[in-house]
Amino acid sequence: MIVNFADNSANERTFLAWVRTAIAIVGFGLAFSRIGAGNGTFWTEMALLSSGAFVVLVAFLRMRHVRRKIADMEQLDDDALAADGLLLVLVAGLFLMLGAFVVKLR
Repeated sequence: MIVNFADNSANERTFLAWVRTAIAIVGFGLAFSRIGAGNGTFWTEMALLSSGAFVVLVAFLRMRHVRRKIADMEQLDDDALAADGLLLVLVAGLFLMLGAFVVKLR
């Protein structure tokens, strides 16, 4: 039997949610390359593709950190990890980029 199965499962589900978010970000990057016809599309596409990869990397590092804490039976602080804040800021910035792209299409 897996020790702390519920905690490990919750950690893995959180990681998979960030992976789904990264897939959506990369999907927007690919869609922008097909839809957009202007100077900014290449850089927008590259920014979204690299941001998607960065989200997966930071989410993986966060998952490993939390997994170690669970394995060591340490109590996690209620304060957010630095990775959580970084991921939230990154996703918020990407939504701003998406909004700017939609406004540009009009």
